[in-house]
Amino acid sequence: MDSAILIENLISPITLAFLLGILATLIRSDLEIPEPVIRIFAIFLLFSIGLQGGRELATADLTNIGPALLVTGAIVLGIPALAFFVARHALKLDIRNAAGVAALYGSVSSVTFVVARSYAEGAGTPMEGYITGLVALMELGILVALFYGRLALARSEGANGSPLSAILMETLRGRGLLLLGGGLVIGASIGEANFTKIEPFFVDLFRGVLVLFILEMGMTAARQLREFAKVGPRMAVFGLAMPLVHGTIATGLATFAGLPVGSVFVLGAVAASASYIDAPAAVRATFPEANPGIYLTSSLGITFPFMLVLGIPLIYQITLLWAAALGV
Repeated sequence: MDSAILIENLISPITLAFLLGILATLIRSDLEIPEPVIRIFAIFLLFSIGLQGGRELATADLTNIGPALLVTGAIVLGIPALAFFVARHALKLDIRNAAGVAALYGSVSSVTFVVARSYAEGAGTPMEGYITGLVALMELGILVALFYGRLALARSEGANGSPLSAILMETLRGRGLLLLGGGLVIGASIGEANFTKIEPFFVDLFRGVLVLFILEMGMTAARQLREFAKVGPRMAVFGLAMPLVHGTIATGLATFAGLPVGSVFVLGAVAASASYIDAPAAVRATFPEANPGIYLTSSLGITFPFMLVLGIPLIYQITLLWAAALGV
């Protein structure tokens, strides 16, 4: 099953488009996507992601799940902070690249979520329905990570006197964050009937635009391969170790909060994942100087296949260990 999932995703349009972008740059092709078009792609993807996440929140049953919401809040605030700290101080990345890494590893992979949900069902421990809404909330990890980056950047540039509220407002005014957060609110507010009217544009076209965006990300990543090579071994260790660290923390918190095994596992697997769809557009809009050859290659090239082959089964075993240790 795991090998079939790996093969299916290795030949997915997203993965192949990323590889094609790398190849185009390596062979010095004249293929080029103009920067204004890339900005339009980023705007479309971020707003669409927000709208779809808001729709999921509006249709999810979020009643009587106070402990699960607290766990989700801790994940949203804590995992981007941990990823940023490790990227900044252990990997020795500059602030913008550390924020980019934290945004991807603080966000979630929708593919990993789908696979984890299926894995839980196959193991006889299906997740509860409200987990879908919590996964949508975990997208806010992108905003948190980029806020940490702006805060660190302000301090490094001698803006220690700037109030925290001013830095927060500067973060929220960013194009990417405004589109993502605003789309989340709009998607949750407009109702299913209104969403259906815009679904052909914001849902049906999403994957096609995403493939073109990832194609450009591949070209950009290839142009920065020398920079990735400088941190490659460290990023490889990071891309393999941090998912397990994040998953262990998340499953421990969720087990302690009293969630059932299936829900604990899916939350842990999603927390362990890294985004290669949602977060790159936000990072590109907020920190265009950050190198996708570092954050995207780590996420898509290392963490993504690792999670599908070994990470998800390992997180499930960690979930069972927590359940046994806490007597659940």
